[in-house]
Amino acid sequence: MMSEIMVDPRVDDISMPENLRVGLFVAEQRKRCDKIGCNMEFYSFGFGQSPFHVPPPLERSLGGSAHMGHYSAAEGIEELRKAISGFNKRHFGLDVDPSRIVVGHGTKGLMFTLFFILGGSVIIPSPSWIGYAPQLKLHGKEYHILQMKAENGYKIDPQSLEDLLTKLPEEQHLLILNNPHNPTGAVYTRGEMEKIAQVCRDRHTLILSDEIYALTTYRFENFTSMGRIYPEGSFVTNGLSKDRSAGGYRLGSCILPEDCSDKLKNDFTKVAATVYTNVSTPTQNAAITVYEPNEEIEEYFRITREIHRIMGTEISQSLNEIDGIRATKPEGAFYLLADFNQLSEELKKRGVMSSNELAKSLIDHPHHITTVTGDAIMVKPDNFSARMAFVDYDGKRAFEAFREDPPKSRSAESVFAREEGTRMFTGVAELKKYVDKIKKR
Repeated sequence: MMSEIMVDPRVDDISMPENLRVGLFVAEQRKRCDKIGCNMEFYSFGFGQSPFHVPPPLERSLGGSAHMGHYSAAEGIEELRKAISGFNKRHFGLDVDPSRIVVGHGTKGLMFTLFFILGGSVIIPSPSWIGYAPQLKLHGKEYHILQMKAENGYKIDPQSLEDLLTKLPEEQHLLILNNPHNPTGAVYTRGEMEKIAQVCRDRHTLILSDEIYALTTYRFENFTSMGRIYPEGSFVTNGLSKDRSAGGYRLGSCILPEDCSDKLKNDFTKVAATVYTNVSTPTQNAAITVYEPNEEIEEYFRITREIHRIMGTEISQSLNEIDGIRATKPEGAFYLLADFNQLSEELKKRGVMSSNELAKSLIDHPHHITTVTGDAIMVKPDNFSARMAFVDYDGKRAFEAFREDPPKSRSAESVFAREEGTRMFTGVAELKKYVDKIKKR
């Protein structure tokens, strides 16, 4: 009989991706509920996926590209890279030659390639999106955590960054900057990014600027790409998954630094060709449509951005009305960070001893509230904070309702949010019951 199959020990070091983690939590809790005959609702604040429909121009274009079964360039087809270049100029003021653009199988895949190619250690600000550290662990690559503070709006503090870099060897490093930020919804000002960029210039540090939520910035005029601030040292990633609700299409782009060497471009292409050959050819050709000028897509951006703003503002306000919870007020994306630390002693008395255990406690019967906490958002074990995604509603219905009759006042926006996002606000009410129960013990 064959002995047990050996698995590389690096696999044991990585965290479960958030979609699988939340799915497992729900599945386990449903089994427990089935045993006691419970069929109560589950309130989904865990998995962050755009609730909106795929833009019709993209859907139509994909159908017209379905016959394209041939291989294509590993770095992306030329027509798409030209379209992405024009898109970045129109929306972000980035004048990028298409030769600096690489198309990949989602931004996650592009980051994996970058982490493999680039030398030196990586700096991850915390709290963070779950995906960075597991990839680095798979590569066996060194990384350092930079703690961000609530009093600083959960943004990178330039002095703290410099202090950390001073302690590290004088070699190349890579800072991850996620803007708008998952999980807090924070958006950096131009001035804040200029200070961060200056520290990076002085300390031989590159930046991976993860701008996947850029076009969801509620006041889009306030968004500045790091590619404009630090063009010589920034790798800027973006894609279709968030602002065009096409996560399943698995198409992202990376802008390489200004004046980067041909060797870097060739190395990126070489690794991409080795790992995945090319991004689906039909998908690449279809995506040209949503990167070229298109008024239907621009309307889609405007409407979805406004709905995200309304939902985020209202959910944040509702959470902050619960005594014991402090929630960030997002300025972009569709997440916020809920801080339960005022309740830390009460939570511990209930047996919730760490941030990891907070998510399990929240999903327990009878509350059934799904969130992402602990290791998944890279917070310390004693930090009782939870990422909450506010996307549990019918996006197509909300889109059509907004287009037909946009709310024209703050009170009308509140009504719109509660009519279209009823389940989320019921979930917030259930969270208040959870907090009240903790306080009574």
